[in-house]
Amino acid sequence: MGAVVADDGPSGVKAPDGGWGWAVLFGCFIITGFSYAFPKAVSVFFKELIREFGIGYSDTAWISSILLAMLYGTGPLCSVCVNRFGCRPVMLVGGLFASMGMVIASFCTSIIQIYLTAGVITGLGLALNFQPSLIMLNRYFDKRRPLANGLSAAGSPVFLCALSPLGQILQHEYGWRGGFLILGGMLLNCCVCGALMRPLEPPKKSEATNEPAEKKAKKKLLDFSVFKDGGFIIYTLAASIMVLGLFVPPVFVVSYAKDLKYPDTKAAFLLTILGFIDIFARPICGMIAGLKWVRPRCVYLFSFAMIFNGFTDLMGSMSVDYGGLVVFCIFFGISYGMVGALQFEVLMAIVGTQKFSSAIGLVLLAEAMAVLIGPPSAGKLLDATQRYMFVFIIAGIEVTTSALVLALGNFFCIKKKSEEPHTKEEAAEREELNKSEDKTPEDAKVDSIEVEQFLKDEPEKNGEVVTNPETCV
Repeated sequence: MGAVVADDGPSGVKAPDGGWGWAVLFGCFIITGFSYAFPKAVSVFFKELIREFGIGYSDTAWISSILLAMLYGTGPLCSVCVNRFGCRPVMLVGGLFASMGMVIASFCTSIIQIYLTAGVITGLGLALNFQPSLIMLNRYFDKRRPLANGLSAAGSPVFLCALSPLGQILQHEYGWRGGFLILGGMLLNCCVCGALMRPLEPPKKSEATNEPAEKKAKKKLLDFSVFKDGGFIIYTLAASIMVLGLFVPPVFVVSYAKDLKYPDTKAAFLLTILGFIDIFARPICGMIAGLKWVRPRCVYLFSFAMIFNGFTDLMGSMSVDYGGLVVFCIFFGISYGMVGALQFEVLMAIVGTQKFSSAIGLVLLAEAMAVLIGPPSAGKLLDATQRYMFVFIIAGIEVTTSALVLALGNFFCIKKKSEEPHTKEEAAEREELNKSEDKTPEDAKVDSIEVEQFLKDEPEKNGEVVTNPETCV
């Protein structure tokens, strides 16, 4: 592994938009698949856990909720670890934690122990893999970033299609304990993905000249200046409201079908349908978001995706048979895929590359509380009413509300802000341009005389064109 390299994203490095970036994309695809599909796939074991420990729906829903809460709530910790040690070491340690949590969970004798192992330890391990992989992906891609984000996000539905039926088979053949043990072994593949995250090296010239500046930057492990950005605050607020209801339908749709007296395998097949549609929705949405006209307006496309998702939840609340649940999963897969492909692309567009590692950690922390109370509160509502209709209605209202917050906030705040200089450096550059435009012809003559004199004084230094592979066309 070599020396620890801090992945602080030096500004002198240009995103290659390919090359080793495709290997990074592959690793990010697998990590995203495990991170997002695992909390949903674990729901296949809920019925067995209810019989084993004599608990209710809300108690088992805490497993998925804790997994997601750890994935989100440890965001700042992941940001600090990445800025201090680099993406690769953090992901290797995270892979070991994720695997160890599921292996220990297979020997648990109470639901509390499962919360601590499969929930906390495995969730922490997935978090230490998920966030660094996104940071590396956004450093390796610039022009192709929307497509790269869409392709990596497709890992979630691909793994959901695979893990859901696999979990059903493992439960039938080996029980939930054997299933947890085998899934724990599969999570060791996160370590392999972590080994692919090779840090980008800055140009050799900048290493000598900017060494003091780089050392100073490394001390800043978490950048809180993103809170000065109105766009970041609006995005964080909208995302926090969104995740209250976004993950509820996939967690409960299998139990919904089982309560309608459909076989377990048929009920689990609903997640496969949802995931299969999601597989195509994410890359296609990433391609659309990368179009020249659409990319500057990605925020509005993201808002539409959330409204579409919320409306699908409201319509899904009226399902009374298996056919209705299939239709719901098809449309939910489309809208959910759009949200998954755009959420981090929009954040990247708002805060930029340099602040993304800190911004994503703070956003995930803000979303953690919402993720923690979302599915369990829905489970409490289900235990009280025994009707899934109310669960889906509440989820739809929450996601739709978040879309309105983002769209209206963007229209009144972010759009106006983008018309002004984002940084002091940009403002200074604009002032210099204005001064140069206001120069009189006499000033221009003086400048040309100085240039000619410089060329005469140092002829040996001129006539040789120095090209830089990063700047030449």
